[in-house]
Order: sequence, then C-alpha cells, then structure tokens
Amino acid sequence: MEQEERALIEVKNLVKDYGGHLAVDHLNFTIEEGRIYGFLGPNGAGKSTTMNIITGYIGATEGDVWINGHNILEDPEEAKRCIGYLPELPPLYTDMTVKEQLDFAAELKRIPKKDREEEVLKVMDLAKLADVSGRLIRNLSKGYRQRVGLAQAVLGFPPVIILDEPTVGLDPKQIIEIRDTIRELGQNHTVILSSHILSEVSAVCDHVLIIDRGRLIASDTPENLERQMADASGMELLVKGEEEEIREIFDTIPQIADVSMKESGEELVKKVTFRMTGTGEGGADIREIVFFAFADKRLPILSMHVNKASLEEVFLELTADDKFADVEIETQEEEEL
Repeated sequence: MEQEERALIEVKNLVKDYGGHLAVDHLNFTIEEGRIYGFLGPNGAGKSTTMNIITGYIGATEGDVWINGHNILEDPEEAKRCIGYLPELPPLYTDMTVKEQLDFAAELKRIPKKDREEEVLKVMDLAKLADVSGRLIRNLSKGYRQRVGLAQAVLGFPPVIILDEPTVGLDPKQIIEIRDTIRELGQNHTVILSSHILSEVSAVCDHVLIIDRGRLIASDTPENLERQMADASGMELLVKGEEEEIREIFDTIPQIADVSMKESGEELVKKVTFRMTGTGEGGADIREIVFFAFADKRLPILSMHVNKASLEEVFLELTADDKFADVEIETQEEEEL
C-alpha cells in the first residue's frame, strides 16, 4: 500500500507589499513530501521574496506559511528547524576552514554536541568536501564554496531543503556534480530549487511551480506542462500533393489552425505546419484524424512530426505578457533589506 503524500509547506493567501508594489499577490500553493520542486518565474516575479518569507528572513504583509505544521510567524523557531536554506550567495566566514564553518553552523543549529562530529562528517561526505575540510574557505573555488553552503543547509537533515540558484557561476563539471547531489538529496528530503536554467529544472525536478507578478500561474509536472503546450507547438508534415488539395483536406478538420505550406525541394512534396487547437470527437488524437483524412484522398503523408514544447517554451508562453515597466522594483527593494 502506497504511503499518502502529506503537505510539508502550505502557503496561504500570501501578500508582500513594498510601498504599493505587490511583489507577492495573494499567492497559494502546497509543497508535498518527497518531491523535488522547481520554482520558476521571470526576474521580479516574486520568487526570492516568497522564499525569504518561507524561510523567515522577511515578514509577509498578509497571509500564512505553515511548515511541517508550524506557522512561520507564530512559531518561527520550530518552523525554521524544518528548513535548510542555501541562498544564491552562501553566508560563509572565509577566514574559517570548511570543517570549522560546518562545526560553527552545527552549533548555531543546536545540534546536540554528542552528534555534531558525525553530522558534520555526513554532510561533508554528501557534498564531497572531505578532501578540502582543512582548507580556508577564502582559498576555495566558487564551486567548492557552493558545496560548503549546501552542506551547511543540509546540516541537521531537515525535511525541506531550499536551494536558490545553486549552480550560478559554476563550470559544466561542477553543475553536473551539484545536480547529482540534488537528486541524492531528493531521495530523503523535499527539495525546492529556484533556477533560471530551465534545462536544470527539467533534469532534476518532479514538479514545477511558475509564478509571474507574484501570482501562481502553473503547477504541474514538467511532462504535463509540456504536453499541455502541445497545441502551441503544433505539427509538421511532409505531404505529396497539390497545395489546393491539401488545403481542402485541412478545411474539413476544425481542430486545426494556422496552416502554412511551402515547397520541400522534392517534386510535389509540400512541407506543412499547423497548430492543434483540441482533440477530435470522443478525445480522438488529431494525428489519427489527419492521417485518415489524407488517406481517404489518397494523398501520401511522407512524415509526421510533433514539435514538442520544451520547458523553456512553456515558460516563455506562460509569461509572454510580462512587459510591465517596474519589473526591477522587487529586486531593488530586496537588495536594500
């Protein structure tokens, strides 16, 4: 019998008002146990503000955040115990060694003294820091500093790990290593990953939350979001026949729009692209309808290709109207906090 998923984080009617600018606008979502979430949005959408409220760094104007049953406003100490947070710039003391930094963080997190050594060794092993444990942080590369920040976030093994742009500025090898670590974390923790690298979200996340102008505009698996955008992606055919005959067939299929046609380079073969605006009767697949419509007229389809939307295309489509002039307000406000 499968274990029922439970909500680890509940964000209810969350509002953050910066002097008349709503960085977060009555936001609602739930984070379930045992998943890796991608948290996406254009610059100024409210991602960082939302994460700062969830982690208790700033307060909300309105609304509630519940973390593992604890209200972040009314019971902040217990709520924060349930979260490990890696900001984009990890808060590290560069004159400490890696081991000293993690020992200090373990003390701040009130990990019992008898357990600290074991906990620190575990997170160093997870973040692959054992070889640099005695080195000063100021002498480490950005990739290793990011690992130290990650190890610090995981200390105490809280149920929720929040990572804000964990691979920014890293080289390709370091990015792959951090992604592997995130997948490993996802086996025993709920992970929330904020990133502008959408291929990274596709590669590691089970579920995607997209916000724009402080509102939730999409919440689903990457696969479902891509499938839902198939209409916008459309199809491409190579058909042997005259243009007039081909257009007459398409005119009989109401679920098709924006048909365009051009020569393919082969005699009588046309390259046809179109959008699908729905399914056929009884949920019939448009590809089958197109195939049989052309077969009835004895016009051969030489190839049929569905241009599947990538997560990047889904993101751009959902946030396409984000053209308001004050997009930088939230970022500026946050930098002053």
